Amino acid sequence: MARLDRLLANLGYGSRREVTALVARGQVVLDGRPLKDSGAKIAVTADLPTRLLVAGQPIDPPAPLTLVMHKPLGVVCSHREAGRTVYELLPQRWRAREPGLSTIGRLDKDTSGLLLITDDGPFLHRVISPKAMIAKRYAATLARPLNGGEGATFAAGTLVLENEADPLAPAALEPLSETQARLTITEGRYHQVRRMFAAVGNHVEALHRDRIGGLDLPADLEPGDWRIATADELAAIFTA
Repeated sequence: MARLDRLLANLGYGSRREVTALVARGQVVLDGRPLKDSGAKIAVTADLPTRLLVAGQPIDPPAPLTLVMHKPLGVVCSHREAGRTVYELLPQRWRAREPGLSTIGRLDKDTSGLLLITDDGPFLHRVISPKAMIAKRYAATLARPLNGGEGATFAAGTLVLENEADPLAPAALEPLSETQARLTITEGRYHQVRRMFAAVGNHVEALHRDRIGGLDLPADLEPGDWRIATADELAAIFTA
């Protein structure tokens, strides 16, 4: 059970005082009936968004919430980076949700593709834990043709990136053409894919992530689009 005013405030509908004002104006309706008491206790069930309306619209899903996004080029994943963020692609009030939403790992400004966003801390840490070794697959377009030896180099588990001391975990390279390849990694070091190709004398001109674990980027998500992840999609992350 949750207090109505606290629940709606945590979902970003305003301060508790502002939520009380919404209730007083009859704009909070449960099962077809306007609620009178902003302090009323509400059972937070899975079907609540179909039963509770605010200003005529179903409430946003309460925590825990995980989103699947097709991150477009030109946006960043961190509030600490300059530029437009992925959070600006979401409803504005979601920036006031508590607990707040965070990306599960990051894609840089010049990388597109599958991105997970969640307010579920344990789930986030389960995905990014080094022990989990969740694979991430990227499609890379390269400035120069592959020389044929990159696959063995990446798979050996001995490649050391510039300014680092520990070798990378083995990674799998799948050539697609002379200048295109898929690379599957199980780590998430800073700009790892770009730095791996730089280490073998090439340069990544375009980079796109299309898979995390066993979850593929949904074909119906255009760049900038997102939706709430299903239980099956969340489970697929851990099945690869």
